[in-house]
Amino acid sequence: MADTEHKIEIPQEVFRLYDAYCHGDLSRRDFFSKLSTYAVGGLTVSTLAACVMPDYGRAQTAEGEPDIIEETVTYASPNGAGEMAGYLVRPANATGKLAGIVVVHENRGLNPYIRDVVRRCAKAGYVAFGPDALHPLGGYPGNDDDGRELQATRTRESMFADFVAAAEFLRDHPYTNGKIACTGFCFGGAITNLMAVHQPWLKASVPYYGGWPSVEDAAKVEVPLQIHLASEDPRVNEGWPPYEAALKAAGKSYEMHWYEGTQHGFHNDTTPRYDPAAAALAWSRTLDFFAKHLA
Repeated sequence: MADTEHKIEIPQEVFRLYDAYCHGDLSRRDFFSKLSTYAVGGLTVSTLAACVMPDYGRAQTAEGEPDIIEETVTYASPNGAGEMAGYLVRPANATGKLAGIVVVHENRGLNPYIRDVVRRCAKAGYVAFGPDALHPLGGYPGNDDDGRELQATRTRESMFADFVAAAEFLRDHPYTNGKIACTGFCFGGAITNLMAVHQPWLKASVPYYGGWPSVEDAAKVEVPLQIHLASEDPRVNEGWPPYEAALKAAGKSYEMHWYEGTQHGFHNDTTPRYDPAAAALAWSRTLDFFAKHLA
């Protein structure tokens, strides 16, 4: 992203439009049409769009770094899809079995940002696995627009079953010691919340700004939760108070961290929603939580 783009003050409503577009509530055509309302003062629609679209050249880690070993691996799908696949990364200097972390992607497949997060987990000393829900459809197609369209053709139930199977695959993998945690972002945050309900053997679950299970499901949670929420994210945040009340009523273990002044997706360093300070703090808390519960 050009330096001049960093100086542009993006109206909050533009972020809201982008959020609606990312989650399928606006078509690409409608997104660009509505952006025109904010193309004032010398700003063009294309400039505004460039300010919020991802730039995957900004990854914090690179493929092929010498301190990690990367593989694309397959595992059995419980959906009759035959097989699933994902990105498995581990420290190159590991001498024994390690704890594992499943990283659940957003609503567009295993894109470069999520692959980067998988590598970060491996660099922190874990066997990290990023399943790709788009594998039965040919895999992440190379851009988020097509990825969103492809992922929308799969049901949430079938994808959830594949992510559950991914956690079990990692638990039973010869590289791991059976201690598994999960984290996820947006759609992946919602899946991570659900995994805490349905996989009580998990050691920790860290959802970032994801949707919520039912309040009835809160009583089933046996997995320590660390929840990260952005303040400027009403779509997700409106569901937190009733779910928190249900967790409290059931006496469940959780912690929630609120990041004032941040947007949905603040951890994603490839878009202007990224908040470096909040992302660094959230990630340090995430790694501390993993270290505590995966020891």
